[in-house]
Amino acid sequence: MSRIGKRPVEMPGGVSAAVSGQTIEVKGPKGVRKFTATDDIDFKVDGNVVTVSPRGQSKRARQQWGMTRTQVQNLVTGVSEGFRKDLEIQGVGYRAQAQGKVLKLALGYSHDVDFAIPDGVEIKTPKPTEVEITGIDQQLVGEVASKIRKWRKPEPYKGKGIRYKGEFVFRKEGKKK
Repeated sequence: MSRIGKRPVEMPGGVSAAVSGQTIEVKGPKGVRKFTATDDIDFKVDGNVVTVSPRGQSKRARQQWGMTRTQVQNLVTGVSEGFRKDLEIQGVGYRAQAQGKVLKLALGYSHDVDFAIPDGVEIKTPKPTEVEITGIDQQLVGEVASKIRKWRKPEPYKGKGIRYKGEFVFRKEGKKK
């Protein structure tokens, strides 16, 4: 039995869910999200609780059970609170600036990097060395943060680069004479 799958998904006030076939649609103050499950899973909505259960005891049904419950929980969290990733930029002359639907990054290259902000994600730069990425889709927010971080990963000698807020970068000792 799936420990995660057994737990029901609680929906806070202002959030509603509707099931049609294998698709669940969750509406909240921040937007609307949908998820389509495999044929091995059943959804049941009772008031402000969504219950996920497998259709049988096959290995695939048991595998999908906990994952589907987590996906539904992410839908509810996304439309009620949203998801957020914070990035820090460290290095002399390294900075970021959000301009409309483009994030301009100065990362020590001979040119500025223009990162096009996809739909469904909002990027703010409260300081030139901080980037806040928010949205209702957890996967998309994480993917955008990862793509921005890829432009200049933190290096181990001086620690320069783009890192997640609170990320520990293992530092190495440089050459000795």
